[in-house]
Amino acid sequence: MTITVGDTLPTANIAIASADGPVPTTTTDFAAGRKVVIFGVPGAFTGTCTNNHVPGFLEHLDAIKAKGVAEVACISVNDPFVMKAWAVQTGALGKITFLADGSAFFAKAAGLELDLTERGLGLRSKRYSMIVDNGVVTSLNIEETPGTADASGAVRLLELL
Repeated sequence: MTITVGDTLPTANIAIASADGPVPTTTTDFAAGRKVVIFGVPGAFTGTCTNNHVPGFLEHLDAIKAKGVAEVACISVNDPFVMKAWAVQTGALGKITFLADGSAFFAKAAGLELDLTERGLGLRSKRYSMIVDNGVVTSLNIEETPGTADASGAVRLLELL
């Protein structure tokens, strides 16, 4: 079952991709006591994710934070080393937090998994964005059209804050 507005984030082990290496945490600890934005993508270095989704959040980062958001994070079913390399490549390291859900524990627990096995990508995450306030989902925007980041993009999310 897919997570919905009003639900508490399921607890899953993830890692923060930092300049100093992976930092283990949980989704619960990451969101505790503050308002955060999490946007999920099918994969690091993929076209829409790299050329549209991450750049949109970089462009609107200050405006999002001005609405009371403590941190903006991108999560993907990739390992923390790939996520760090992607953060560096996009110029987002130190601006957007990159979260590695390498075994898709969070994607599955939240009902946001996407099976792209037929396309050679295996189990991934749907493209989405969410606003989470002290661990509770207050907005969830799941992208219905592959290859776009409109419903889940930064501009749409900013309208909801």
